[in-house]
Amino acid sequence: MPNLLILAALPEEADALFPNTGTRDAGPIPLRHLTARNHNLTIATCGLGKVNAALAAGLFGAAADLILMTGTCGALGAAPGAYWIAEALQHDYGAADPGTFRRYRAGDWPMGEAAEAHFTAMPDPGLGLPHARIASGDSFIACPQAAADLQSLGATLVDMEVGAVAQAAARLGKPWAAIKAVTDEANDASGGDFQANLLRVARSAAVEIERFLLML
Repeated sequence: MPNLLILAALPEEADALFPNTGTRDAGPIPLRHLTARNHNLTIATCGLGKVNAALAAGLFGAAADLILMTGTCGALGAAPGAYWIAEALQHDYGAADPGTFRRYRAGDWPMGEAAEAHFTAMPDPGLGLPHARIASGDSFIACPQAAADLQSLGATLVDMEVGAVAQAAARLGKPWAAIKAVTDEANDASGGDFQANLLRVARSAAVEIERFLLML
């Protein structure tokens, strides 16, 4: 039976997935273990940000056949709803040159000619969700000007974790996937919108994760 590691930044996102099931391990990274949809699942509440996400992926991903992420995100012009994350990049990794910031693929030397900065997810098994490129970084985007800058990277969604999970999966030689749902529009109302929509949107992403597992 395949072993899947599912990461969620927040308890609300983790608990929305197969709610009230499994056994829990307390610790610096809380875990929940269960069998569902013919898979052995470890659901890790990794915490916010790239370091937390990459740490959880590194600690528990070696034993997994697939590293998967669920949860919420901000929209960079994208409509509300859940998205299959086809590509991820880290918008705060690169080189600060005079008058500009050049993005590189995370982990590559941030000098010389910049190649494609993104990591590519496993193929979509046919969920029918819209595809997106997500920009990840260690900042909550609640600024239209910052959001416009990220849109220039071809990103339509923004979060704080998926790009780091993708990098960690690449280092481990593991396939990765992510499904995220939109809570806010990365503008000056984002803080309130995120809080107001968190529980509903976390469940929306979890429903799609549960459906995805049926297709593996």
